[in-house]
Amino acid sequence: MKTAKFQSFEEQSSPDQGPKRLTALRKELKSQGLAGFLIPRTDMYQGENVAPADERLAWLTGFTGSAGFCVALLKTAGVFVDGRYRVQVKNQINKVFTPVHWPETSLAVWLSKNMRRGESLGFDPWLHTVSEIEKAQNDLADAGISLKPIVNPIDKLWKDQPGKPISKAFFYDEKYSGQSHLDKLTNLAKQLKQNKHSATIITLPENISWLLNIRGNDVAHVPIIHCVGILHADASFDLFIDHRKVADIQPYLGKVVRFHGMDKFPKDLKKLSGTVRIDPKSLPFAAITILKKARIACHRNYDPIALPKARKNSVEISQAEQAHLRDSAAMCEFLCWLDHQDMGKLSEIDVAISLEGFRLTNPELIEISFDTISASGPNAALPHYRVTQDSDRILQQGEVMLVDSGGQYLDGTTDITRTIAIGAQKHHVCEAFTRVLQGMIAVSRLTFPKGTAGRDIDAFARAPLWAAGQDFSHGTGHGVGHFLTVHEGPQSISPKSTIPFEAGMIVSNEPGYYLEGEFGIRTENLLVVTSIPNSDFLDFRTLNFVPIDKRLIVKKMLTEEERTWLNDYHQICRDKISRRLTPNAVRWLKKVTAPL
Repeated sequence: MKTAKFQSFEEQSSPDQGPKRLTALRKELKSQGLAGFLIPRTDMYQGENVAPADERLAWLTGFTGSAGFCVALLKTAGVFVDGRYRVQVKNQINKVFTPVHWPETSLAVWLSKNMRRGESLGFDPWLHTVSEIEKAQNDLADAGISLKPIVNPIDKLWKDQPGKPISKAFFYDEKYSGQSHLDKLTNLAKQLKQNKHSATIITLPENISWLLNIRGNDVAHVPIIHCVGILHADASFDLFIDHRKVADIQPYLGKVVRFHGMDKFPKDLKKLSGTVRIDPKSLPFAAITILKKARIACHRNYDPIALPKARKNSVEISQAEQAHLRDSAAMCEFLCWLDHQDMGKLSEIDVAISLEGFRLTNPELIEISFDTISASGPNAALPHYRVTQDSDRILQQGEVMLVDSGGQYLDGTTDITRTIAIGAQKHHVCEAFTRVLQGMIAVSRLTFPKGTAGRDIDAFARAPLWAAGQDFSHGTGHGVGHFLTVHEGPQSISPKSTIPFEAGMIVSNEPGYYLEGEFGIRTENLLVVTSIPNSDFLDFRTLNFVPIDKRLIVKKMLTEEERTWLNDYHQICRDKISRRLTPNAVRWLKKVTAPL
């Protein structure tokens, strides 16, 4: 059997181990006089992708989704997941755990029903943010339930817990970043001075990676290095990082960056003076506890790196455009290949491996940007499906195939989803596909005033579905980094996003529709926000150039404007990608992009 270079298809969930592990945890909690323990999916860096050593939620419960948490009490245990994972969680956890629909059911409401007044819930203060714990404390005050910071008991019980990652950091060349680390440090330090702040604490590795122009390989698919730091108003920087990682970056950073071991971070927090800027949404609760005990004044605000990182400069945008052209060509070769396969033998794993192979024809490919979602038939109804050897299925005629994938190149991070018809489709499937496409086109065509946020745009993507009594349970779009995280904040297209879009931001546009047990549909392109000259308006420019499957479109449902957009988009695909393709793929592209 063929294997993938960047992705494993082994089953990572062990639900059969859940009962004995939960029993052991309860015994430990009882010995400490606690009624329960809170287990998040995240690590101390609040990462979506975590190292094997930080997969505590999966170790205990069997649930392997990228978001969620467990509350393990002495008599019951709930696994809290949002709409993306409600089918997955049922398949991955033992009956000793109960799925909880979150955020519809809040942590405080659930605890008030399952804990008694005066009882305490333990939590690891390094794995939860200031905002998260303070909100929970406020919400639980009336119920008389307290939260108690403790040493993580799972690390004690997990006898074969992997070690922390120690990949070497490397310097990210300015020809890709478009700005030196010295300029970035100076600009942010100037902002600190203007606000009379002595320093700011940075605990998100992707933000430090951007600031210092460094990258690493501490987690799968995301080129970050685990570290934390303190930026001072004099533009100097204290970097707390495992000493084994730094040999290749010290020559570049040594003049303005002081290197320390991770164990020095709590100690150096106590030495800060003046007013320190913190982001309560990312700072670990343990850190603010140290600052309070040392009586250090804190000013709460968003991480000052977030917006400059999100606003891609002209070099980053130019580089990203090249990465997407390269990636789009690989996708076209893949879709051409898929259209010529005999169904009845091809499996989801075969599809994922083949797509990776087409990307690997580019020597510029460093990694894939996330585990490829290769989902057919009912599996496509799982928005974040991960194919394994256990779940793998053969593609069948009459089904749709959903492929969500991306690549990590030095010049950009890509992300694209296409839903493909495998043979003739039922009419209601094509109708749903067309509504999803109409929502995607509506967002792509938008012109909007400066100050517009994601929540103002989200409804445009959903309106065609809403008209038919349909919807999807995830956001319409997320920010994307530059050779960094494929899910980047602070911008997004979602009902709760209040961050105004600015020129240079990159965001995905990916409405969908999922019918449990039957099929799933999602169509995704990445968009860059652009300024309209001599106006106070912005619009979006598409970065991906890969055909949309016309076999799934109910043509009479499209308006003239939508039909024109699709024909124009397909013409651009031909113009930009044809010269990058093999002769067979050129013929395929010409056929599938013929005007409606």
